[in-house]
Amino acid sequence: MVTKFYQHVLALAFAVSEINRNPKILPNVTLGFHIYDSYYDVKMTYRTTLDMLFKLHRFVPNYRCDIQESPTAVVGGLGYDISYHMADILSLYKIPQLTYGSYRPERSDTTQPPSFYRLAPNEAHQSMGLIRLLQYFNWIWVGLFAVDDDSGEHFMQALQELLLQNKICLAFAERIPNHGNWNILGDLADLISKIYLPFIDSKANTFIMYGETRTVVKLIISLFLGDFQYKENPSYSKVWVMTAQADFTLLSTQRAWDFEFFHGAICFTISSSERLEFQTFLHAVKPQWSDRDSFLKEFWEQAFDCTFPNQQEQRKLDGTCTGEEKLECLPEPLFEMHMSGHSYSIYNAVYAVAHALHAVPSSRSNYRRVVSDQRAQLQHLQPWQVLPISVCNAYCPPGSHKAKKEGENFCCYSCVLCPEGMVSNQKDMSACIKCPGELYPSNGHNQCIPKVITFLSYEEPLGITLSSVTVSFSLATALVLGTFIKHKDTPIVKANNKNVSYALLISLLLCFLCSFLFLGRPSKMTCFFRQAAFGIIFTVAVSCVLVKTVTVVVAFMATKPGSYMRKWLGKSLTIFIVLSCFIIQTCICTIWLGTSPPFPDLNIQSLAEEIIVECNEGSVLMFYIVLGYLGLLSLISLSVAFPARKLPESFNEAKFITFSMLMFCSVWLSFVPTYLSTKGKYVVAVEIFSILTSSAALLFCIFLPKCYIIVLRPELNKRNQLIKRNN
Repeated sequence: MVTKFYQHVLALAFAVSEINRNPKILPNVTLGFHIYDSYYDVKMTYRTTLDMLFKLHRFVPNYRCDIQESPTAVVGGLGYDISYHMADILSLYKIPQLTYGSYRPERSDTTQPPSFYRLAPNEAHQSMGLIRLLQYFNWIWVGLFAVDDDSGEHFMQALQELLLQNKICLAFAERIPNHGNWNILGDLADLISKIYLPFIDSKANTFIMYGETRTVVKLIISLFLGDFQYKENPSYSKVWVMTAQADFTLLSTQRAWDFEFFHGAICFTISSSERLEFQTFLHAVKPQWSDRDSFLKEFWEQAFDCTFPNQQEQRKLDGTCTGEEKLECLPEPLFEMHMSGHSYSIYNAVYAVAHALHAVPSSRSNYRRVVSDQRAQLQHLQPWQVLPISVCNAYCPPGSHKAKKEGENFCCYSCVLCPEGMVSNQKDMSACIKCPGELYPSNGHNQCIPKVITFLSYEEPLGITLSSVTVSFSLATALVLGTFIKHKDTPIVKANNKNVSYALLISLLLCFLCSFLFLGRPSKMTCFFRQAAFGIIFTVAVSCVLVKTVTVVVAFMATKPGSYMRKWLGKSLTIFIVLSCFIIQTCICTIWLGTSPPFPDLNIQSLAEEIIVECNEGSVLMFYIVLGYLGLLSLISLSVAFPARKLPESFNEAKFITFSMLMFCSVWLSFVPTYLSTKGKYVVAVEIFSILTSSAALLFCIFLPKCYIIVLRPELNKRNQLIKRNN
C-alpha cells in the first residue's frame, strides 16, 4: 500500500459525511460509497469494475438481481491507464466516471466517452510552468527522465519543443521502464544504468522527472542501489524538478533510507483549497474504524511500522500498534495532514455528483430535461463584491481610441472618436481600423456593417416610373408611325420625304426601347451592348434629321432657274448621308468593343453604405468619343437647320427641326456634368432620362404638327392648300 494515497480514501469519506450532514443537499437521502483496489493492474481493473457493476454473490456479467446497490457514479482512478480501462466498461452502461488523476493529453474531448469527466488540469500549462521555472533560475542545461509509455512520450516531445523555443538545452532524455520484474537482477541492472549512471555522469545539475507513483518508487530504488553498488561520493548539489503526476512518495519500507539525493527537490502540485474541517476529521481517525474500512488496519500498520495483536494474544510486544498513534506525527512522504491536490479533486468530484443528484428531481419533464421552469434571478452585485478598478482615467469605449496627453504619464490618455470611415470594436484600442471594402462603419463607429447591394431595378418607384414613360413614348412613336403609313399618299407625308420619316420614326422607337438595357441588374450581355446600341441608334436618328434639313435646303435652292442643285435631289443623297454617319459610328463602337469592352462591376468606393452593381465602361475615352461624334452630328444638323428656318412656309419643317435640335443639344450638353457629379444607381437614371427626353424632343417637335394636320385638320392636307400657301 502507498500510505500517502490513503488520504484519497479519507477525502472521499469526509466529503460524503459532510454532504449527509448538510440539509440543503439531498435532504432525506443518505449517500454511501464502496472502495475498490485496482492493485495497479490492468486485468484487476477490468475485473474490479465488472464486480462493482454486477457481482452480488457470484460474478455474472450483464445480470443483477436488484438495483439497491447499483452505483450512481464512479470516482477514479489515479493513473490515466487505470482511468481509461475503467471508462471502456463504464461508458457502455452510461455510468458517469469522474477521474482525478492524470490523463492522456493527446486524447481530445471528442474522442472520450460522454460519461467521462476530467478533474485534473491540462498538462500543457504544467509544461509552460516548467519553462518559466528553468528560466527564473537560469537553468539552461537539464536532464530529463520520463516514464516509458504514451503519456511520457507525449510529454517528452512537447517539452523538447518548448525547451528549444526558449533556448534551454537538454543534456539527455532517458525513459524509465513502466513494467518489469524488480526481483530479476537483469531488470534492476538495466534500471540502474538508465537512471543512476546518467544522474552521476552528466554535467547537468537539474533533472526533470515525469511519471506516476510507480515511476518515483523505481527512481528511488535505482538511485539508492546505484549509490550502494558504485560507492560514488558525488556532490549532491543536484536539483530534482518533479511534475504533479509524480507526487513524491515513499513506501513504508523505505523510511530508513538515505534520501540526500532529493534534498531541495521542487515538486509541482495540483491546486488545492485547505479545509480546516478536513484536518479535524483526520485527527479523529482511529484504527477502531476498521470494521467499516478494511484498508484502515493495513494502512495503520504500514504507516506506523507496527502490528495489531491477534485476538488470542493479549500481551503487548515491541512494535505493537496501540491505536493511540497520531497521524500528524508521520513524515509528509508517508502521509500529509493538509488536503492534497488529488484529495481536493476527489472532494470536488463527490460534491459534483451530489449536486447533480440534487438537481435531477427538479429538472425532469415528460419529454426532455430542462434547467428550471423558473426565471433566472439576476444577482445584485454590491460594490464590495466586485473587483475595484484602479486606472488613471476610464476606459475608452468602442467607437473611440486612445490619444496621449502631452506632458502626462502614458497611463493617462484621452478618448478621441474614430474619424469617418474608421471603427474600433474593443475598448481601449490604440488606433481605429478601417472597415474592409464591402463593409461600412456603424453610426457609433464600433462595428462594421455589410453594405447593401443596389442597382436601378424594375421594382422600385424610380424604375417603375422610367419603365412606364419608356412604354408610353414607344407606343406614341408606334402610333405616329402607323398614322404616317396609313396616310402615306397624302401631300404632307410626301412633301416631308416619307422614307426618311419612316426611318426616323423607327430609329426613335428603338431609342426609346434601348432604355430597357439600362434597367435591372447589369449582366455581361447588357453591359456589352447597351452603350454601343445607344450610340448607333441615335446616330441613325440624328443623321435622318440631318437628311431632312439638307433636303429642305437643297429643294429650295433647286427651285431657282439654272440651279445645279437639282442633281442632288433624290434618294442617293439620303442614302449617302445616313449610311456614312452610320458606318463611322459603327466603326468607333467596334473598336471600343474589340479593345476594351464594358463589363459588370461592383463599385464599393462611390458610396459609404452601398455596393453599386454597375457597368464599367472599360474605356472611358471611347465612351466620350461616341458621345462626341453624336454631338458633332447634332451641331451640324442645328447649324444647317437654323438658317433654313426662314424659308417659305411650305418648307417650314426646318423651324421644327431647329427647335428639336436645340432641345436635343441642350439635353446632352447638360448630361455630361450631371453624369459626372451623380453617384450610385442615379447615374443610370440620368442617362435614361437624357435618352427619353432627347428622343421625345425629336418625336414631338418634328411629327406633332404633322399629326395635328393629318388627324385633326385633314382639310389642310391637300395639294391645292400647299400651292395656295406657297403663292
